[in-house]
Amino acid sequence: MASNKLKNVPLSCKTAQDVLNVVKEYNVKFVRLWFTDVLGFLKSFAITVSELPEALDDGMGFDGSSIEGYARIDESDMIAMPDPTTFQLLPWRSDEGVAVGRMFCDVLRPGGQPYVGDPRGALKRMLEKMQKMGFTNFYLGPELEYFYFKSSDGTETLDAGGYFDLTPLDVASDLRRDTVFALEHMGIQVEYSHHEVGPSQHEIDLKYADALVMADNAMTYRLICKEIAMHHGVYATFMPKPLFGENGSGMHTHQSLFKGSKNAFFDENDDLKLSVTARHYIAGILKHMPEICLVTNQWVNSYKRLVPGYEAPVYISWARRNRSALVRVPEYKPGKEKATRIELRCPDPACNPYLAFAAMLAAGLKGIEGKYELEPPTEEDIFHMTAEERAKKGINSLPASLGEAIVIAEKSELLKEALGDHIFNALIANKKIEWDNYRSHVTDYELERYLPIL
Repeated sequence: MASNKLKNVPLSCKTAQDVLNVVKEYNVKFVRLWFTDVLGFLKSFAITVSELPEALDDGMGFDGSSIEGYARIDESDMIAMPDPTTFQLLPWRSDEGVAVGRMFCDVLRPGGQPYVGDPRGALKRMLEKMQKMGFTNFYLGPELEYFYFKSSDGTETLDAGGYFDLTPLDVASDLRRDTVFALEHMGIQVEYSHHEVGPSQHEIDLKYADALVMADNAMTYRLICKEIAMHHGVYATFMPKPLFGENGSGMHTHQSLFKGSKNAFFDENDDLKLSVTARHYIAGILKHMPEICLVTNQWVNSYKRLVPGYEAPVYISWARRNRSALVRVPEYKPGKEKATRIELRCPDPACNPYLAFAAMLAAGLKGIEGKYELEPPTEEDIFHMTAEERAKKGINSLPASLGEAIVIAEKSELLKEALGDHIFNALIANKKIEWDNYRSHVTDYELERYLPIL
């Protein structure tokens, strides 16, 4: 997708002056400023390069009253303050002869203080808490799955492939290849790309990075997948469960805490190489997961994926090899310190990554703070256990619907701390409306099943 003009990307900017230098070198004409609303939808407005110095110094004003979860109309003035370290050139715009850059922004109030409704700011606040507890880095490696369809009007697939299948070169392989190239041009390192279990379902795994960088990368990843698909005349979707009877799309999230160069999850003398810190962290995730499902799985459709039998975990347990468990301790590189991590398997790729990562971190840190005790792992296939067997082992379930998730989240002090009062209240209000709209909607299933007999 990128022209020879952009062969030196990805760029590495650290300061505002670095950005100005790059803009001049590559003859950039426009810069897009990106941020997200509470639900994780990417927002963007473009400025010309003549406005860039002012934007880098003072930010750019915008009306926050029209952004979901932001301010009321009587307090709507907001500032988008660009983060120079996120500056990259958009590879799909280069072929049009106009170089366009992008930067993620922190949202501020007119006085310069961080805006409490900014999801990026919520993650930053949790990272500050982590640092006060003595950790330096929260590393994440998400695996975002998605589907390709012929268009956004239906679910006609491009292939009938399965896990790791090599599909015809003129279909999904080219799509994934161009997507990987575009990601790498924007400084996002890729570890794997492959066909997933479902027909026309695919996965590109990002190399682990610090949480804030990874949240920015996840937002960029979703846009790039859709842009490249559009250039090929097809549609990419991160909808958690678009096809009945097939696996849904997840965002398995690998995570670890570091203190400098030392992995706080690693213990050479432990049988599983897991430290006491890691065990407390896992226990925190397990205990608080039902409370934070509203941000890791925030849509009505998310809970169509979280059902037994389709590889999506619904039971609250942990294991080493068992992929029916909610939390897994991967053994790809056993005994290697930097590779020691946990994998949370319930989030889906349609979440707001800033809020999801903040909530995961909040749950894990609470486990560390409270020295939560971790129960033994469950290595049996939980999907094949009876309800009595699960009850005997103390294995509970995640919320079964968005409605259940809302009720649990609304009572959660941990989630309120993770998101802040403003985002917490805005999210609850939005999700109640979504759930009410869904409950009152008459579906095709109901008409087909009940109309002929009632």
